[in-house]
Amino acid sequence: QVQLVESGGGWVQTGGSLRLSCTASGRTFSFSTNAIGWFRQAPGKEREFVAGVNWSGGSSYADSVKGRFTVSRDNAKNTAYLQMNSLKPEDTAVYYCAVRPVRVAVTPEYDYWGQGTQVTVSS
Repeated sequence: QVQLVESGGGWVQTGGSLRLSCTASGRTFSFSTNAIGWFRQAPGKEREFVAGVNWSGGSSYADSVKGRFTVSRDNAKNTAYLQMNSLKPEDTAVYYCAVRPVRVAVTPEYDYWGQGTQVTVSS
């Protein structure tokens, strides 16, 4: 079993920044061989891909966040990060991290999910 814990969400004004963290644990879980995906879900909307980082460090982003968000990982800490800059009200959502082997998927085909962290951007 794998546990994912997100942190770093909160309230911020338009143009502000937040950094989300996702820490993984599990007795036999190999963080370094897994991809980490970040998704978000706003009220009344479907869950959507935001960004992800492959096991090798390669990253992918949704068009809506390119140039504003940066995804990274620290295998020594079993933690992935999502640095969010120039935040907009439309970024308001619950943000989830998830893991799957090797490569990022832009669809929610992941093996384990965190509980989510709320991000609210006010205008």
